[in-house]
Amino acid sequence: MDVLLINPFINATLNVLETMAFITVTPGKPYVKKDNLAVGDVTGILGLTGIANGTIAVTFEKKCILTIVSNMFGEAMETLNDEISDAVGELTNMISGQARRELEQMGKVFKAAIPSVVTGKNHSIRHYSEGPKIAIPFNTDGGNFTIEVCFER
Repeated sequence: MDVLLINPFINATLNVLETMAFITVTPGKPYVKKDNLAVGDVTGILGLTGIANGTIAVTFEKKCILTIVSNMFGEAMETLNDEISDAVGELTNMISGQARRELEQMGKVFKAAIPSVVTGKNHSIRHYSEGPKIAIPFNTDGGNFTIEVCFER
């Protein structure tokens, strides 16, 4: 997979979380993910169409997403609930939107579907295409999360 398709998602993730949740985010080393098991407890998944079809998934550990949403809402969030799921969907949408704007500046135009959210320990993330799944782990003081980007070959 072309690294030029991945970097905009890293940039967007850093910008969205630092701007919306006032949290410092450190990206880790990207790797090819071999299975469909989510590394987090709640995941936003969004389909993309355009110069290639694919998906992005943003999967958060429980502690991490509770910290992020607490910062966003200005009140302590303690359990995974509908508000958390809505926030994950919106964060996934914002990350996708910013990444797509950067990709468009490179002449690579994508449209996005409405995100869906899956919650629960050991849930699966099914990407809509058969291409490689590139996972980018991120670390925050409030916990970890991972972005997965998958485009058809």
